Amino acid sequence: MIGEYDVKKQICEIGRRIYDRGMVAANDGNISVKISDNEFLCTPTGVSKGFMTPDMICKVDINGNVLQANKGLKPSSEIKMHLRVYKQRPDVKSVVHAHPIYATSFAIAGIPLTQPIMPEAVISLGCVPIAEYGTPSTDEIPDAVEKYLENYDAVLLENHGALSYGDSLMTAYFKMESLEFYAQLLYTSKQLGGPQELSDSQVQTLYDLRSKFNLSGRHPANLCKADGSSCSAAKDNAQVSDNDVSAIVAEVTKRVIEQLK
Repeated sequence: MIGEYDVKKQICEIGRRIYDRGMVAANDGNISVKISDNEFLCTPTGVSKGFMTPDMICKVDINGNVLQANKGLKPSSEIKMHLRVYKQRPDVKSVVHAHPIYATSFAIAGIPLTQPIMPEAVISLGCVPIAEYGTPSTDEIPDAVEKYLENYDAVLLENHGALSYGDSLMTAYFKMESLEFYAQLLYTSKQLGGPQELSDSQVQTLYDLRSKFNLSGRHPANLCKADGSSCSAAKDNAQVSDNDVSAIVAEVTKRVIEQLK
């Protein structure tokens, strides 16, 4: 079994990855890993995810009480959001929160990622909803996210960012990567005249493939099968207007310029 120190090193490595990929800026974002039923390692507040060292990683219990933190450090202010995920999803072992440019732009524009445009995204993520806006570090965000935890492994946070979670740290991180890639492809295809969406039957075939792959986690396909419907209703509600696209373009341009300063 992997030791606690090694988990801390892994958290630092994923922190560097999300920082180097531009998924966070400055001290943004947070990462956590469940190491026992009542112990969770998490990134500290006020520290860049690209420059963390294992000794900076904090430990809390399921209620957010600090079990270990070196002098001058304290757990991320968003730990409440992470702990809500763990409480509602016993299968989850890690949570990643970041501000990837394209996915966050969709969240800011109020547009969920529900258009089926490539097999990998349909199989790994399915539809990605938007949790209503909440004030950071309060219970508002955990409350908004909770309603989506049962059927999704990735959620956009309105005017905030994105959240992904899985049965391992790498799974949670890869879902964040996939989420951002999906958002970037959708954004780019809209600039080329609009994406050619997969048909309902093609989506259903991919959902069937997913079940054969025995992939871990939750997926909207499970919800669709449970109530006998498809995701077409959600897809129909996701039509994007020219104003929506303009809003995304403006926000992405602004964030890219900020990153280059």
